[in-house]
Amino acid sequence: MSTGHFAKSGVSFRYPAEWTADEEGDDDNWTFTLQSPGTAFLLLSLRPDAEDPTQVADQTLEALKAEYPELDATDVTETIAGRLAIGHDVDFVALDATVSGWVRAIDAPEGPLLILTQCGDLDRAKYEPTLKVVVASLEITDE
Repeated sequence: MSTGHFAKSGVSFRYPAEWTADEEGDDDNWTFTLQSPGTAFLLLSLRPDAEDPTQVADQTLEALKAEYPELDATDVTETIAGRLAIGHDVDFVALDATVSGWVRAIDAPEGPLLILTQCGDLDRAKYEPTLKVVVASLEITDE
């Protein structure tokens, strides 16, 4: 499997080259999305306008709840890239399919970094391990 590489604002990671990558924004405020050939996707967004990772994780959860009122969420803390990650595991129904995902936010040198993943249950066994590998490859360095 060939890999792509993302590096910006002290944030870097590897991802499958077969997945569709898209980047928006500028050096100070950017969003990078990665779409699998199936239903799985990953979004990373640098949020220098936010106060802290907790605010980013909670705002993202509220936006998801507004879109999917039946959403179930569990609070989670873990370590990603050697830093405390605050967030939520989520499950909801979209277009008659169950979707699972994670919302995580961590402190990065340029501001809070949002990590959002989602995957439909039909593709979960195929793509969730890849999502975990991509997130595990995440490195954050002070520039």
